Amino acid sequence: MAWIALARPQSGLRRASRAAVALALVTALLTAGCGRDPAPEPEPWHEGQIFLATGNTTGVYYQFGGGYADLISRNLPGYEARAEPTGASGENITRITGGDMEIGFSQLDTAADANAGRGAFQGRPQQVRALARVYSDYMHVLVRADAEVATLSDLQGMRVSTGSPRSGTDVIAGRLLAAAGLEPERGIRRARLSLPDTASRMRAGTLDAMFFAGGLPTPGITDLLTAAPGRFRFLPIADLIKPLTAAYGPVYTAADLPKEAYGTPTAVPTVTVANLILVGADMPDELAYDLTALLFAHQTELGAVHPEGRNFNRSSAANTDPVPLHPGASQFYRGE
Repeated sequence: MAWIALARPQSGLRRASRAAVALALVTALLTAGCGRDPAPEPEPWHEGQIFLATGNTTGVYYQFGGGYADLISRNLPGYEARAEPTGASGENITRITGGDMEIGFSQLDTAADANAGRGAFQGRPQQVRALARVYSDYMHVLVRADAEVATLSDLQGMRVSTGSPRSGTDVIAGRLLAAAGLEPERGIRRARLSLPDTASRMRAGTLDAMFFAGGLPTPGITDLLTAAPGRFRFLPIADLIKPLTAAYGPVYTAADLPKEAYGTPTAVPTVTVANLILVGADMPDELAYDLTALLFAHQTELGAVHPEGRNFNRSSAANTDPVPLHPGASQFYRGE
């Protein structure tokens, strides 16, 4: 997909901008003593660049984010947007608050932890705001078809990928393992791998099971099942929703992974979590308003990029609790 920018080297544009700001301040101080008017400080939000933090290259964040970036570039005058692959939720949040990215995707549970300063963000509340609640991620737990595994607790001692480091998948996987009575770091032989690396090792037989939380269908899961028909099966995990809810509140729900998603014989009971589109709290209200409006003015185009682009509306999108909406997004939903 030509509109997806694969990466930008070490955030050079934003860092160059900060260097320019520092240079302008030094110049202003030097010229002030000479009776000259200080040069105006550059305004970072007027740079014309918007970078989107997405996720693994074979996940829905990456496809959805690429489509969203394309919409911004074509419909928001003065801005060019690019989508970048990342480790997803946790990394995306720190890249937004660090000024490295302007927009990012995150699962609701990770964003809630970040906003409250708990979990992986213990004692470090992150100043992120939501533009919209979009589609939900389904937890995919795949095991070798020949493995004697009926429940999550049967993964004891097995080689398991729990997703990219600091990703939402890794967070939920750890919580699910604990809910099943396993110690996440010692009860299994845990590997934290991206979806492409996980799929490769599943095919090679060096992993016994994997977790991935993603929209339907997730391209990397489709590719894995297509490339190795009959070698893997989904594990039902919806029975763990009660201990999850008791420990973490109503950020998780139980739902069936429909058989149509991957051509499975039956639906698979699993756990889901909503996704948010996040920005920094310092984003100007007008820009946040425009970015939110684009999601609905061009939703048909997002749906053409990936089916999950159709799975939200104005009512559901505004429900981002416990993560606050950006004031600009809130203004859009109020119809002002």
